[in-house]
Amino acid sequence: MVDEVKRWFYLASMNIDSKLISTAEELFGRYGFNATGMDRLAQAAGMSSRTLYKHAGSKNELIAAVLMTRGQRFLQRLEVDSVEALFDALASWLREEGARGCLFLRVQGETGGQIREISEAVAAYKARFSDAVHQVLTRQLGTGVEDELVEQIVILFEGATAAASYRGVEAVAVARRAATLLLRQVRP
Repeated sequence: MVDEVKRWFYLASMNIDSKLISTAEELFGRYGFNATGMDRLAQAAGMSSRTLYKHAGSKNELIAAVLMTRGQRFLQRLEVDSVEALFDALASWLREEGARGCLFLRVQGETGGQIREISEAVAAYKARFSDAVHQVLTRQLGTGVEDELVEQIVILFEGATAAASYRGVEAVAVARRAATLLLRQVRP
């Protein structure tokens, strides 16, 4: 019986954490990080401020948790076999999630890179993202992919993400075509 109660509390805690992260991601994405206070988060998540702090720790820790969760969810979409499919995955994501720019770059801009937990989460995600692009290129082209090509695709991808916020998701198709041209130069 004691184990069953512990299990229930653990599952309830996970549900609260999941709901809190989901709510925080939505509010941070819509209103920004600085404009979204902990009281607003608590109210939107349907919990007291005390419960929010118990599960989140601090706002900075919550932001880092949101970034890690979102990054993991996004990187799963990028497990594809071609650069074209990589950009298609981005277009699909932007249609579903909204084209408001990269949440990681937005938080870095809002905080000026001055908050350790957040800067570490951003740096870790960006490294994992570059690795994912490298893996896609390796699957498509074979071994020996140059770092410069990875960086070029990353820049096109991030540029398309930013441009989609004011030009629409069609900006991703333009970046996709540019990436295809780059690949033709590497593999004539």
